Amino acid sequence: MNILIIGKKSKLGKEFEKLFKKLGFFYFSTDIEVLDISDKKSMKDFFSAKNNFTHIINCAAYNNVDRAEIENEECFKVNKNAPIIIAEYAKKMGAVFVAYSTDFVFDGEKKDPYIEEDNVNPLSIYGKSKSEMETEVLKKYKKSFVIRTSWLFGEGGENFNTQVMNWSKDNNILKIVDDQISAPTYAKDLAYFSWKLIQTEKYGLYHITNNGEASKYEQAEYLLNKLKWNGKLKRAKTEEFNLSAKRPEYSKLSSIKIEKLLNEKIPEWKDAIDRFLIEIENK
Repeated sequence: MNILIIGKKSKLGKEFEKLFKKLGFFYFSTDIEVLDISDKKSMKDFFSAKNNFTHIINCAAYNNVDRAEIENEECFKVNKNAPIIIAEYAKKMGAVFVAYSTDFVFDGEKKDPYIEEDNVNPLSIYGKSKSEMETEVLKKYKKSFVIRTSWLFGEGGENFNTQVMNWSKDNNILKIVDDQISAPTYAKDLAYFSWKLIQTEKYGLYHITNNGEASKYEQAEYLLNKLKWNGKLKRAKTEEFNLSAKRPEYSKLSSIKIEKLLNEKIPEWKDAIDRFLIEIENK
């Protein structure tokens, strides 16, 4: 087994490294200095020199949802075009390819969790780039997994949990939106369940998130209570923040498909935050 992790500095990339070290697997991980997936020549040079991978896991992405509304070309280059090209290289070497997508492919109009078969209708450039990637990758190469997730947090890089923690250090009052609802997802759990899924060789589209659902407000409330923060948390609406990109109001993904396949329940998001806090405390 020879695994390539693209995006070693990302939250998910770090967790795959830790998982494969623990399992004793050989892997090669890259960052932008070694492999720039926004650059076709960089990809060509890299895959010309290294073409014996059994698995290629792409954890690299353009994730700035608001900036993507302006930098749409860059967003599409990284989130759509690059995974399609990587899928082609994977096909040439017969490697399993894994790409990641998002709950932002949906418009949030549904009132119950989204399943894999639901129609996509992204509200933002970011969501559109991921949605188009999904279709093309699955069409391009049959040995591909496309995994949608939501509200990812973990070690490495900024995420909503770390933002709230930083805000709470400098402020006695925080305003957090209560009209965006989904499932906070721990990168450690995403890596673990992704790898279990990959081993089934049941290729296709899947949802992997921690169980349960929460608004951003509820997520912040749970986290701040755990931290014993003494400030005041106030409810707000998304429209108050004048964001460039539109967000789905309700984008909870159902993970029933993978849970049935693996016969294993994914932990609740509160349990995931508990473990994340222990992890950063032990650093």
